[in-house]
Amino acid sequence: MELRFETRRSDSPWVDTVWTCTSEQVTTMTSVAGVRWGLVFWEQDGRAYAGVTGPETRTGTAPVPEGASFTGIEFALGTSLRAVPTPALVDAGIELPDTTRRTFRLDGARWETPGPDDAEALVERLVRAGIVVRDPLVAEVLRGHRPAVSGRTVERRFRAATGLTRGAVRQIERARTAAELLAAGTPAADVVAKLDYFDEPHLARALRSYVGRTAGQLREGAGGAIALDLDHRFTS
Repeated sequence: MELRFETRRSDSPWVDTVWTCTSEQVTTMTSVAGVRWGLVFWEQDGRAYAGVTGPETRTGTAPVPEGASFTGIEFALGTSLRAVPTPALVDAGIELPDTTRRTFRLDGARWETPGPDDAEALVERLVRAGIVVRDPLVAEVLRGHRPAVSGRTVERRFRAATGLTRGAVRQIERARTAAELLAAGTPAADVVAKLDYFDEPHLARALRSYVGRTAGQLREGAGGAIALDLDHRFTS
């Protein structure tokens, strides 16, 4: 009973990661907070599906189509869909209509369903068509620059583009990194020091809120299926 992930980083400035997953005798999983929106494509029992996923601010339990295979694209922070404001996708998602094994419909047009090696090509077409857009100020902020606008303007535009505050993004990303380190065998005390948590109880609360696992469960690989690649099977 498991979800088998493989994830690769992307060289595209529009894409963070591309992932694939298969579910074997899994019907539910622990969802994990995440800061990015994405496109996901899956097949089950000979039928094809596609959807838009949104940022998630908390952990929870989510259903898994049993025996399904997935391909997903996680978009870079600051990108968004022209037709759907990212704040509307937070803790939500949209199943796209009229999906076949070869094509899907998005923003009034039909597009070829990608495999994991075709993800960037699809994204390039969506960008050229103006369907995927971005706020350059967010990329500037994430690089550590200080834009020549007020802090209030930065926060407003950041939230409009990502659906989250900068503080929420930092907290969620830090908890996900902590989970990966713990799963790789890093002692909790070292994770606290490396990621600047106040102490281990603060780390435990963050894991409970955003990952749905204790440090011990992550270390032991316990707790059932989880929507996080903890095997570190990153490819280029």
